[in-house]
Amino acid sequence: MTTPALLLLFSGKRKSGKDFLTDRIQSRLGVENCTILRLSAPIKEQYAKEHGLDLEQLLGPSEYKERYRAEMICWGEKKRACDPGYFCRLIVKDVKSPVWIVSDARRKSDVQWFQRHFAEVTQTVRVVASQETRSQRGWTFTAGVDDAESECGLDDGVHWDWILTNDGEPQELERQLCPLLEFAQSRLAQSGH
Repeated sequence: MTTPALLLLFSGKRKSGKDFLTDRIQSRLGVENCTILRLSAPIKEQYAKEHGLDLEQLLGPSEYKERYRAEMICWGEKKRACDPGYFCRLIVKDVKSPVWIVSDARRKSDVQWFQRHFAEVTQTVRVVASQETRSQRGWTFTAGVDDAESECGLDDGVHWDWILTNDGEPQELERQLCPLLEFAQSRLAQSGH
């Protein structure tokens, strides 16, 4: 397992804009320098295989994914109960770029695994958005999903190195992103990239 120059570990509620922000950071740092890793990808891939489902639809923002979300969460929890680092190891095994962005940490065990294995380079990032903003982006409360550990497990008990408020105000978001991007660029420069 290689060690990156920087690992940004993102967390946030559904429809807070994690993917939007991680994509934006990657585009600013360059795809040659930065890889986005999604813990949900190996979960969905394995779940699709075992249940005969369409992986492409599970990976997208579709109603199809929402139909299976609660079952996938239960299935993933059983895997984690046996091996808390199972999905974490899967996403980092072949990554070579100097900056890794994990776009969807959801549990304390995720944060603990990355901090244990990449302590010197891990920065935690929490994305927050109001319920009103999230609703405008298509979020509606779903029992068994929005009150489950996968959504609430990191609501407290974690020190966040960075907190980004993403309520749809572009200038404010850019003001918050600038210091994080500068930090990432300095880590890249230190690593020789």
